[in-house]
Amino acid sequence: MAQQDTCALCGDRDSWRHSLLECNMAKCVWALESEEIVEHMCMIPYDEVRLWVAEVMSTLKHADLTRVLVTLWAIWYARLKAIHENIFQSPFSTHSFTSTAAKTRKVEPRWISPPAGVVKVNADAAISKNRNLGAAAAVARDSDGGFMGASSLVVEGIADAETMEAIASREGLALASDLAQQ
Repeated sequence: MAQQDTCALCGDRDSWRHSLLECNMAKCVWALESEEIVEHMCMIPYDEVRLWVAEVMSTLKHADLTRVLVTLWAIWYARLKAIHENIFQSPFSTHSFTSTAAKTRKVEPRWISPPAGVVKVNADAAISKNRNLGAAAAVARDSDGGFMGASSLVVEGIADAETMEAIASREGLALASDLAQQ
């Protein structure tokens, strides 16, 4: 957010809530969305964005949550374009983008369980774009999806994906070994 507390679009006092929900620009976009969802979001009393988002995430169905998050992003993007580039999108254009984005994301990621009596370990890695470090993590679950254990680490001095994936695989094997000894 900017250092000043005045909305560059309407002149009202600015905040995350104003920018994404209460500014006329945002209200015009939300007016095109489901009234039930918009009313629900506006009734969440938290002023702290983390608490507000956590409440939204815990109370909306996955499809509705996806749509809300894409809409919030689209409103923020449209605000930045208007404020910094003097390019104004119509509320309908922003709404159309969110509708298209929500429709193209139909496949929900789904965890595939192992056979009964078997523990599945998923491992993955990531590297930083800006710093010379990587991270690896592993999570173990039983055939019912029950949490068995997890491990993660950050490694400085490694910035290539292949090496970090190998380290993540090693971390997964170490987690499996640790669980077998318990």
